[in-house]
Amino acid sequence: MAGITTFKLSSITSSFRSSSATFSLKPSVNGMRGFIRMPTRTRFSRIYALTSNDIKVGINIEVDGAPWRVIEFLHVKPGKGAAFVRTKMRNYVTGNIVEKTFRAGSTITAADIFKETKQFTYKDGSMYTFMDLSTFEEYRLNEADVGDKVKWLKEGMECNLLFWNGKVIDFELPITVKLTVIDTDPGVKGDTAQGGSKPATVDTGAVVNVPLFVIIGDEILVDTRTGQYMSRA
Repeated sequence: MAGITTFKLSSITSSFRSSSATFSLKPSVNGMRGFIRMPTRTRFSRIYALTSNDIKVGINIEVDGAPWRVIEFLHVKPGKGAAFVRTKMRNYVTGNIVEKTFRAGSTITAADIFKETKQFTYKDGSMYTFMDLSTFEEYRLNEADVGDKVKWLKEGMECNLLFWNGKVIDFELPITVKLTVIDTDPGVKGDTAQGGSKPATVDTGAVVNVPLFVIIGDEILVDTRTGQYMSRA
């Protein structure tokens, strides 16, 4: 019969701490082996207190229980009376745009919005479907949610979905997209030096002003924020 060798752990405790979890290596109660307790990954709500002095274009704030994106702002210091911040904001859920004024230094709450990359896979009727390529879970947005961004959206494109309270409320296109010219006036030799432009229809149906030398079949890069031609791909 083979012999049995027993290893007994001494009373040694090693702790490794991070901001979110503690790892402990301790002997078990029967003194035979140690164990490592791994942290459980949990998504916690992130609510940040800001002041109106932190307001800038693109910041996400929560007002009256709804998420808003600031699209314009102006700090005003009148000759008389208290300073204030005048804003124009877009409601992520309804799409409404309103103007709202905040007292200078007043407390505001940052909206707990996070982004995840998903792939636009197909359009079914009026619904646009995005997929998580790791879990194959699908997320759908309707035409109103997609809006004018449809001009640059292509199947297979990776986009950032914005989540708030467990729901998809918006999405972001890549800043630069590669599109194919499907219709435009013919180019003319020497057009490169003339510096003119002409309209061109790309494969998403959008119309982009392009240099005169661009021809049908060319792949071009477009800035989705402005809709402007950047270069040939």
